[in-house]
Amino acid sequence: MKKHLLLFALSIAVYGQEGLSLKEAVSLAMQKSKVIEASGASIDAASARITQAKSGLLPKVNYSESWTRSDNPVFVFSSLLTQRQFRESNFGITSLNRPGALNNFQSLVTADQPLYDAGKTKRAVRTSELGKDLSREETRRSQMEVIAQVVRHYYDAQLGAEQVKVTAQAMRSAGADLERAEARRSNGMATDADVLSIRVHLAAIREEQIRRNADVEVARAAMNDAIGLPLDTEHALTTRLSPLPLVQSEIIALEKNALDTRPEARQSRLAGEIASVQADEARSNYLPQVTLHGAFEADRQRFVDRGGANWLVSIGLRWNLFNGYADKARIAEGQALLRRTAAEHSRAESGIRLQVRQAWAGLKAAQQRIESAQASVTEAQESLRISQNRFTAGLSTVTDLLRTEVALLETQTRSAAAVHDQRIAAVMLEFAAGTLNANSEVLN
Repeated sequence: MKKHLLLFALSIAVYGQEGLSLKEAVSLAMQKSKVIEASGASIDAASARITQAKSGLLPKVNYSESWTRSDNPVFVFSSLLTQRQFRESNFGITSLNRPGALNNFQSLVTADQPLYDAGKTKRAVRTSELGKDLSREETRRSQMEVIAQVVRHYYDAQLGAEQVKVTAQAMRSAGADLERAEARRSNGMATDADVLSIRVHLAAIREEQIRRNADVEVARAAMNDAIGLPLDTEHALTTRLSPLPLVQSEIIALEKNALDTRPEARQSRLAGEIASVQADEARSNYLPQVTLHGAFEADRQRFVDRGGANWLVSIGLRWNLFNGYADKARIAEGQALLRRTAAEHSRAESGIRLQVRQAWAGLKAAQQRIESAQASVTEAQESLRISQNRFTAGLSTVTDLLRTEVALLETQTRSAAAVHDQRIAAVMLEFAAGTLNANSEVLN
């Protein structure tokens, strides 16, 4: 009765878990991953910087309010003039030398409009736009990395579950061997040492199963972390760990596509464009800048009355004739940065080609391992069947039996690992080629 209740409880627990395919896990990660959320915030910040840069074309308007009280003769004389309150009596020598203290409430509105800034605003806008493009590529790179992480942890969990099944099967087989050995011992055809050897073997398999169960728990928690879910979230993983049928692509085409579409390649090119704009900016320091300035001023003896107003319009030119060789040094710095970005771009392209070749070779090797491992599993199963029959008939030793048991366990483990590696290698090849996304066929 207790056994039936336990089975019922386990079935309810499994039924209550939501089915989650690999594509669904990736789609969920695109929505909930904090890494992707952070990248999206970087794009928003870059958009704000573009608006800031464009503001260089707009007038700068400021308002200020101040109060001053003093008996300084110059202050009093000038304040009376700006307040439109100067009288003939203020020309008296005593009034000029020793005036009484005077209040001045000043309201000032100023406006400055660049008329010519040697292209500084245009270059600032261009730099900000390139910065936004960099952020977009960083977001795409983050998305690809999250997808790769989810895939790896998803298949790690599936591999662990498959290995748990393999060890369970090995335990059942070892249990049957133990029954055979005990039966032979009863008939005087085996010794206690034979029975003990099988029991030790059975304990080792049980220990291996415990480790595999722990691996599954860790892989599931890591997958939830990559998706952006609580670590204890339970799922019934529905995408099976089976070989993925693939059409091998040409390595040259993969490399070309990677150089065109990989976020790192595009970021490298954008960095070169930014360095070029910055070099132009350094040279523009030798050009003049022209600004229109306007001001409206109101000065009053009291806050609301006894005052006057005036306005001012001016055009100013600023031309840097000598700046202590600082501008020359900035130009040299810009040229050096251009050379550095060119070298880094070349290095990035070489690194991308290498990553494509590594992923391509990894996928090819994994596919070959699958073929070899599957053939080995069939042979190991047949070898174990023959060994078990020979042991029952007394024609082989317990050592031969255990050797074939271990060989089958190792072969089945290698077969599952080969499929796991092929699945991940297929994803990493798309990652290296720059085509990995939430709708990629390798996620099916």
